Amino acid sequence: MNADPEVMRHFTAPYAREQSDGFARRSADAIEQQGWGRWAVEVVGGAPFVGFVGLAPVRFEAHFTPAVEVGWRLAREQWGCGYATEAARGAVDFGFDELGLHEIVSFTAVGNEPSRRVMERLGMRYDGEFAHPLLGEDDPTREHVLYRLQRDDWSRLDGRRA
Repeated sequence: MNADPEVMRHFTAPYAREQSDGFARRSADAIEQQGWGRWAVEVVGGAPFVGFVGLAPVRFEAHFTPAVEVGWRLAREQWGCGYATEAARGAVDFGFDELGLHEIVSFTAVGNEPSRRVMERLGMRYDGEFAHPLLGEDDPTREHVLYRLQRDDWSRLDGRRA
């Protein structure tokens, strides 16, 4: 999945095997250490692994940090099935209900319309653009959009109670 150029088109480059394995290891370590993170997603009665969805502390300094982000990456064959939105709703529920977060953010490269639509389906609000500080000035994916979701807004969505 991380080696697929289409899946990774809004990133600097596809991951080499070692990079992908390191990402998976760091994700598993985070879950073991803090009890939450980026979870593997599988489809009941279907594919045993379709990608990941979950929460992670933002690992750089910006005008909106410290923060926890909700993020996802799915194999191309799984796009358009609603899995990212469904799993991200579960992650956001967990962040607000179990972790007691007051806000969750999400961000992506400006041109990543599919991820922006997921953010909007989650009820997140667009909060402008920023230059991703971990990406070089010449990186075409450096400009990112930021979306935010407050706990109070989440509790009002879909008939949820605070």
